[in-house]
Amino acid sequence: MALSLKIWGCRGSIRETMKYGGNTSCVEVVLEGETALVLDAGTGIRPLGLELARRGTRHIHVFLTHLHLDHLEGLRFFAPLWDPGVTVEIWGPRSPVLSLRDRILRSFSPPLFPLDFRDIPARVRFHDLPAEPCEIDGLTVTSDRVLHPGATLGFRLERGGSTAAYLPDHEPALAGIDGVPLDWLSAGALARGADVLLHDAQYGDDEYSARIGWGHSSVADAVSYSDAVGADRLVLFHHDPQHSDGALEELEERARALTSANRTPPLLAREGTTLDV
Repeated sequence: MALSLKIWGCRGSIRETMKYGGNTSCVEVVLEGETALVLDAGTGIRPLGLELARRGTRHIHVFLTHLHLDHLEGLRFFAPLWDPGVTVEIWGPRSPVLSLRDRILRSFSPPLFPLDFRDIPARVRFHDLPAEPCEIDGLTVTSDRVLHPGATLGFRLERGGSTAAYLPDHEPALAGIDGVPLDWLSAGALARGADVLLHDAQYGDDEYSARIGWGHSSVADAVSYSDAVGADRLVLFHHDPQHSDGALEELEERARALTSANRTPPLLAREGTTLDV
């Protein structure tokens, strides 16, 4: 069976919903049966949680790239956490200071939240990453550190000969892209030859020059990175909260102009879009 991903959030931080959506990072890897796999817990996980509750999903894996609020904020409003019949497994970056559980619990306690994490009725388990690749319902998930402030991961998803790479917050230009051997390229092993690459493309070229080191990529660097890893199709992700629909479409046109004629044209991520790999 091939991979199928549904985008529930693709914005860099909250903005009123527009054509491409205002929710922050959340992507569902569509599985069959009573198991679900989710990439990031931005605000897009709230409507996804309502949908999973409607489906009666009983076992949910949430893979977090990092713990910045735009990738974690929605977890507190994730309906399955409040169902005692559900098991939620949370996978995220390890820290030498505090466990993944303790770091997430900070946002599940007063004064930031009215309820304590210990009040959650669902069965919750935590897993530190990166680790050995794990397999869930025939899907292999591989993780590794990527260039972004703080402990941040990217993910590679493989099933039935299809591969997707998820790098929503990533600034590979800091270590170089053009001419860098793939083994030395940030997340090169994760993105190598991916059928679909969801990659940070928050800035236009002029915007990026004033934001070097912030952990995000220009559209031009996203295209260069996609070429360097040999990805078949680039999906532009993590839209800037200040970019209107028109501004985003200009960035998409810029990405397409930079893409060689023999490559699949890049695509803007959009809430509700399903990507069949």
